Amino acid sequence: MAEPFVIGVVAGVTPDRWVRAWRDRMQDVPLEVVPVERPADALRDRVRMVFARLPVEGIAADEVHVIPLWEETPVVVAAKDHPVKVFDEVTEADLADEQLYPGWDEGVLDIVAAGHGIARMPQSVFRATGRRDVVARPVADAEPTRVGLVWLRSEGGVLVDDFIGIVRGRTANSSRAEPAAPEPPPKRAPEPKRQPAKQRATPPVQKHKQQQRQQPKPKPKPGRRSR
Repeated sequence: MAEPFVIGVVAGVTPDRWVRAWRDRMQDVPLEVVPVERPADALRDRVRMVFARLPVEGIAADEVHVIPLWEETPVVVAAKDHPVKVFDEVTEADLADEQLYPGWDEGVLDIVAAGHGIARMPQSVFRATGRRDVVARPVADAEPTRVGLVWLRSEGGVLVDDFIGIVRGRTANSSRAEPAAPEPPPKRAPEPKRQPAKQRATPPVQKHKQQQRQQPKPKPKPGRRSR
């Protein structure tokens, strides 16, 4: 069997559709997907390509090729009893006086869950944690993070070209010589649908007034005529 083609993914990124396409088309070449924390180190090791957040730290921009893919919504993460829980979203100004803990590993989340400050991370990363002892809210005016496919300029070959074609939407019947589909601008990752707000019950006093207005007024009785 051929050596596996190894790609890396950072936390919160799910390349399932491209993995399925590879395994359907390239059954003679196994695809191995590995989690990575430092994309630059992974690219210099055994990983051929990485789905990473941009820009990739620890490597010069002219050392890599990049295909931008989508943007991620940033969220603030706080303890379950933190005031942010009552809002649908917050702004940078709302968080100005908060103690921010950098990173999003389990240690940081444990500190935040205990009520000591807040953390910031992409929404997809928070979902991947599965934590139920904290709450997350979108930061409306924060810059989104960007995800892209990254590989070294020195890295090449048929398999790299095949994976690029799959990510860019090239069909199984397309020739490698054909130009790939033009790159679309980065898109935001889809956000979960919000449940419709529950209709507020009408206060008793207001309800009583409404009922009075809806009842027909009695007709006046004819008075006696004076002689």
